[in-house]
Amino acid sequence: MSVKEIRVPGDEQQFLQLKSGDRVLITGTLYTARDAAHKRMIETLEAGGELPISLDGQVIYYVGPTPAKPGRVIGSAGPTTSGRMDKYTPRLLELGLKGMIGKGRRNQDVRDAIVKHKAVYFAAVGGAAALIARSIKSSEVIAYEDLGTEAIHRLQVEKFPAIVVNDAYGGDLYEQGERQYRIDES
Repeated sequence: MSVKEIRVPGDEQQFLQLKSGDRVLITGTLYTARDAAHKRMIETLEAGGELPISLDGQVIYYVGPTPAKPGRVIGSAGPTTSGRMDKYTPRLLELGLKGMIGKGRRNQDVRDAIVKHKAVYFAAVGGAAALIARSIKSSEVIAYEDLGTEAIHRLQVEKFPAIVVNDAYGGDLYEQGERQYRIDES
C-alpha cells in the first residue's frame, strides 16, 4: 500500500483524491484545537465575531500538547477523542475547514457534513504521541492562551503520519473494518 503526501492548508482537489484507508503524510501548517477552543470559536461566531484563524483549506488536529522538554519543540502530542468536537464540527466545515485529525468515530451529522463540504477526517495513532511529536517542527500558541494546553497552537509539521477514516465520498474505515471481520451469526 502506498503512502500519499499532502500539503496543508490545501485546495479541495487534494482532499478529493483521498479515500478511506489511505495512509497519508501531512506537511505544512496545522492548528490544534480541543473541546474548550471549539466551544469558544462557536461562541465567537454566534456573537458575530471573527475566528482567530482562517479555516479555508485548513486541518485542525485534536490535541492538547504537553509542555516541551528542554531542547524539544513540543511535548507529547497524541490525538484526543474526536467525538467531543462533533457538536461544533459541521459549522466549522461550513466555513472551509477541510480536515480534522483525532481518534475514534464521528457521529452521523459530522460524517454527512464531511461529504457535503468535501472534507476528510484523519486518524492519528493513539499511544504514539512521542513518535508523532517528531514530525512537529515548530509550535506557537496563537489564540486562547488562557486555555492552557487547550489553546490554539499553530504547528509546522513535516510528514505527519495519519490514516484517512472518513472521506468526501462517505467512505468510513471503521465500518469497512467491521464488515471485513464481522462473524456471520446465523
